Amino acid sequence: MHVYQYIHKMARLNLLEETRFEKVPVSVYPDQNSASKNVANRIAEIIRAKQEKGEKAVLGLATGATPVKVYQELIRLHKEEGLSFKNVITFNLDEYYPMQPDADQSYVTFMNKNLFDHVDIDKANVNIPDGTLAPDQVNAFCEAYEQKITAAGGLDIQLLGIGRTGHIGFNEPGSAPNSGTRIVTLDDLTRRDASRAFGGKENVPRKAITMGVGTIFKAREIILMAWTETKAEIIKKAVEGEISSEIPATYLQLSDNVEFILDEAAASLLTRFDLPWLAEDVTWTPTLIKKAVVWLALEINKPILKLTDEDYNAHGMAKLVTENGPAYNINIRIFNELQHTITGWPGGKPNVDDSQRPERANPAKKNVIVFSPHPDDDVISMGGTFIRLADQGHNVHVAYQTCGNTAVWDDDVVRYLEFAEDLANQIGAKTEAAQISQIYDEERAIFATKKPNQIDTELVRKIKALIRKGEAIAGARLVGLPDENIHFQDLPFYDRQKFAKDVSFEDDIQQTMELLRQVKPHQVFAAGDFADPHGTHKVCFDILFEALRRLSKTDEWTKDCWLWLYRGAWHEYPIHEIEMAVPLSPQEVYRKRLAIFKHQSQKDLPVFPGDDPREFWVRAEDRTSDTAALYDRLGLANYEAIEAFVRWKFD
Repeated sequence: MHVYQYIHKMARLNLLEETRFEKVPVSVYPDQNSASKNVANRIAEIIRAKQEKGEKAVLGLATGATPVKVYQELIRLHKEEGLSFKNVITFNLDEYYPMQPDADQSYVTFMNKNLFDHVDIDKANVNIPDGTLAPDQVNAFCEAYEQKITAAGGLDIQLLGIGRTGHIGFNEPGSAPNSGTRIVTLDDLTRRDASRAFGGKENVPRKAITMGVGTIFKAREIILMAWTETKAEIIKKAVEGEISSEIPATYLQLSDNVEFILDEAAASLLTRFDLPWLAEDVTWTPTLIKKAVVWLALEINKPILKLTDEDYNAHGMAKLVTENGPAYNINIRIFNELQHTITGWPGGKPNVDDSQRPERANPAKKNVIVFSPHPDDDVISMGGTFIRLADQGHNVHVAYQTCGNTAVWDDDVVRYLEFAEDLANQIGAKTEAAQISQIYDEERAIFATKKPNQIDTELVRKIKALIRKGEAIAGARLVGLPDENIHFQDLPFYDRQKFAKDVSFEDDIQQTMELLRQVKPHQVFAAGDFADPHGTHKVCFDILFEALRRLSKTDEWTKDCWLWLYRGAWHEYPIHEIEMAVPLSPQEVYRKRLAIFKHQSQKDLPVFPGDDPREFWVRAEDRTSDTAALYDRLGLANYEAIEAFVRWKFD
């Protein structure tokens, strides 16, 4: 065998070994931008190849956030490189039912806005399920949709996203692998995920018209795309799990024409990335060793100090023991590393050796600022640590980066206006009472005809912001902050993005720099939830990071400033990544709960509950108690709750 053939063969064998857990072809790209460009170029190749033959290219298209950058690149190829869509026929996967085509949430609006209005496609060649049909017309339409795809020559390529139920199109759990285009009932999780676009889950349609799994299978090429770590869990199930009607995306394992295209975050839980020692021969770095030992202890339900050489050998870690063993030496080292993350002094314990502590001992009294993207993230995500910092005498500030007025029910506005009117009448302010009464009547009339996700009037936005401001003040006071240390940034981007997509963040950055210069913090705490790259948390972090980056070039105090990241009420950092674990007593957990309760507009049922039906305080307590339970399972101390942090490394 020629040496180059041998090298190629060995590389292929290594790839097969690395991906042996994966039941479909998977391509992983550094980010969604590069992945989307690849997909767009493949679509462009199909269009051009068909043009050369004088044939129509038949594209199956998807909606949602996932394919947006693909469509942006197709538009660029059209405008800058002459890619024509005149020979293109398109069939969209699905549409809500009922749905008017001109509604903001309709997939007709989405496709026009994100692709069709910007290219030279003949609108007569555009096919999207009709959400305006009478119920007795739907079945006939679905049959005709199938026939139209067949008459066009079948789909050359079908783009797919994936929902967190595992749906493709709107083929929810329970869908059959041979299903055709039909009307379906949407899963509750799917409706919750769509709630922000509709201004609340109650406004999301309960049904949709969708191509079936069998329809999708007929495409000559199928590409499923997924971005961000929010899709990582379902991607692992779809790629590595057993075929099941409970996760319709697993049916794609039966196709010879499918490819999953992922960014690194969406692929992060696949075995070759998450547990690489099970898939290949790895180089054991300190970080990987820590992750593997924690995984092993939890996997076989043994405390770290009880792990044996046999445990390591039986779980793909024989080389680790050979190179770094025996097992007990590895156990002791990792146990001590985890032990050193635990501290009851999140601001640093004074007058002690801090060489093995997560925070510095000096200065004993630190300037601290907690940045909260929404007015309740501070107490929900790190309320116990917030309380501990204040109790231990640090100069603690809080900065609420946005007003959070989007997440307030209209009913609360009505209630507060009624209170204001009654109060004005009680104190004899008749003129003011009459003015409030007029506002009350005007706004109730608007609310009566308000459409889902309709932007509020400026006055209503101000009232909702004041509601959340009052709640945040009450929560921060309960923590122990003086009023002068409570800052409301109301960063302009938050309202600005309600009216425009492309916004400048310069004034947000300047305002943040000014506040940082005022406090000169030794510690900054910020939200580290980056799963949604367009979400408020990520935008707020980017603004803060840029402010700190600029200040680091001019301000001496920044050299002593550490940035700690916390996560929200839904997910915690993995144990092996945690660098500071702050244990909470039962009393502190209760005080944290009371601080969360001050945010009354978010209690019981918030406007945007996300994918979790539990109340925020319940989510927060469950998360921190679960973290404490994991430390206990690893053989460390058994605490009531633990809040976790990771230090941001600027270099």
